[in-house]
Amino acid sequence: MEIRSITPSELNELLALYAHLHSTDDPLPEPAKVQAVWQELLANPRYPYFGAYVGGQLVASCNLTVIPNLTRGCRPYGVIENVVTHAEHRQHGYGKAVLRHALDQAWSMGCYKVMLLTGRKDPATLRFYESAGFDPHGKQAFIAKPPG
Repeated sequence: MEIRSITPSELNELLALYAHLHSTDDPLPEPAKVQAVWQELLANPRYPYFGAYVGGQLVASCNLTVIPNLTRGCRPYGVIENVVTHAEHRQHGYGKAVLRHALDQAWSMGCYKVMLLTGRKDPATLRFYESAGFDPHGKQAFIAKPPG
C-alpha cells in the first residue's frame, strides 16, 4: 500500500471512488466546472487530497481542509471530509491509513485540532473513526443546510 497526495491527473479515479461514498449523490455539473473546482483545490496547499493505492489503484481517500484561525495562538484547525474506501477493499486498514496520513499532515501544518463529521449511524463506522483517533464525545456538531 502506498499513501500519497492525489495527483492532478487522477480526478477521474477519485470521482469513480466517490461512487462508493454515497449510494445517491447530486449529479456533477458539466466537466469544465468539475475540472475548474479540482484545479482550485489543487492550487491551494490548505486543501490536500490523499489516497491509498494498492497495485497502483486508488482504493481509499479523504480530504483535509486547513483553516486559518485567530484563536489558539493563531494555529489553524483541520476538517477531514469525504472519507471513502472502495467496497471491495474494506476491512484491510486502507481507510485508517489514509486518515492517519491526513492527521500527520494536519499536525505538520500546525493544526491544534482536526474535526471529522459523519452522517453514518452504524456502530461499526463509529468504532472505525474512534479507532482512527477521533473522540466521539469531544464536541457536539450541528449542521445547517440551505432551505428548500
